[in-house]
Amino acid sequence: MGPFSEAEKDAAQTEEGVGEAGSYDSKVKFCSKIANPLAKEKLCKKILKLCKKASQRKQTKRGVKEVVKALQKKQRGICILAGDISPIDVLSHVPIVCEDHQIPYIYIPSKQELGAAALSKRPTSCMLLLPNPPNRVPTNDADAKKFAKIYAKVEK
Repeated sequence: MGPFSEAEKDAAQTEEGVGEAGSYDSKVKFCSKIANPLAKEKLCKKILKLCKKASQRKQTKRGVKEVVKALQKKQRGICILAGDISPIDVLSHVPIVCEDHQIPYIYIPSKQELGAAALSKRPTSCMLLLPNPPNRVPTNDADAKKFAKIYAKVEK
């Protein structure tokens, strides 16, 4: 035996959420009240996959300061916001700026997942996914077509 009984281990596993659906639901519990529209589980996975591809292609702006600066410079894209930011006041002005510039935005439940999808070791509060890579980055046609296809699905 160990210091924990079987009942305590079972209770800990159910609290942690063994499956993906349980972990998604537990992350949604920590989201702010203003995190609306919040991506459903399937869309969340697509968004994180798109973030990862965009980060590999250098088509991202990470963090509140970078995202707001890019939006003020009228750069187009999709804005991804983390719903579990505390205090939420740090991020509350970004959706207003997005609406002013007609930029689509969506919340996902976890800043840790967003940071991991951005290929960073640190959590990320928001990200702007750009539709086209910067001019200095070489592109592969097959990768560009795959990215454009996923980007179009998420943008809908």
